[in-house]
Amino acid sequence: MSEESLPPELSRTEQPHGNHVHEHEMVEHERVEHEAHAAMKVRLARLELLLGLGHTEAGRLAHHLPAWLRPTRGEHRLPVAIGLAIIIALQLRTPEDLALPPKPLWPVLELLLFVLLTFLNPRWINRETVLARTAGLLLVLIASLATLWSVARLVYELATGHGGTAVALLVNGGSIWLTNVIVFALWYWEFDRGGPAARAHARVTRPDFLFSQMTAPEFVSRDWEPGFVDYLYLSFTNATAFSPTDTLPLVHWAKITMMFQSAISLATVALVLARAVNIFA
Repeated sequence: MSEESLPPELSRTEQPHGNHVHEHEMVEHERVEHEAHAAMKVRLARLELLLGLGHTEAGRLAHHLPAWLRPTRGEHRLPVAIGLAIIIALQLRTPEDLALPPKPLWPVLELLLFVLLTFLNPRWINRETVLARTAGLLLVLIASLATLWSVARLVYELATGHGGTAVALLVNGGSIWLTNVIVFALWYWEFDRGGPAARAHARVTRPDFLFSQMTAPEFVSRDWEPGFVDYLYLSFTNATAFSPTDTLPLVHWAKITMMFQSAISLATVALVLARAVNIFA
C-alpha cells in the first residue's frame, strides 16, 4: 500500500513518529562521530609529541593533549601523605621480634624526611631539586628495608613453628602485607617517568606503566594524569592477583619490581594462611 492510499489520519500520525526516530538516529550518529574525532585528535597530538614535533607548528596541539603528556601544576601531596602516615603507624605497632632494630628509629627518620619533602613542595609536587629527589628516594628506601626485614622475620618464625596465636599471626601478617603494598606503590610512584615532579613538567613522554586511561583517552577527562592512588591500585592488584591486571609494565625495571613484589606477597600470604589454618585445625 502506498503512502498516498493511506487514510489521512494514519498518515498524519505515523509520519512525525518516523521523522522523530530518524532525527534521533542522526543525533546519535553525530555524537559518535564527534567522540571518534576527538579521540583521533588526542592520538594525533600524542603521536606528534612522541615524534618530537611538540615544539613545531605541526605539534602545537597542547590543548588536545591529555594531562599526562603536558606540563601541569603537579600532584597534590595529600594522598601520598596519607600513605606514609599508614606506613609509620603500622611500623610503630609491629611487634619487637618482627621490627627492624632499633624499632623507633626508622619511623622517626621517615617522618623527618617527609617534613623536609613537605617544606620543599608544600601542596603541589612540582619542584625538582636534588635535595627533594634524594630525600624522597631515601624515605622509600628506609621504609623498604624495614618492611623487608619484617617479612624475612615473619617467614623465619613461620618456618620454625613460631608466630603466636592464629589471630596474632593474621593481624601481624596483614599489617606487613599492607605495608608492603604501600611501599611498592611508592616505588612505582617515585620512578615512573622520573617521579612526580618530573611528570608535572612532562619531561618524559614515554611511560613506564601503561594505564588504561592512556589507551582510551576519550573516556576520561583530559585533566587526568596518574597519581599516587593509581600506583596504589597497581600495587594492590599486583599483590593480590600476582600479575598485572589493567596496568601493564613497559620497561625492565617495572617488570622486575612487580615480579619481586608478587613473590613477597605470595610467600607472605601463603605462609600466614597455611600456619593460621594449621593452628585452627
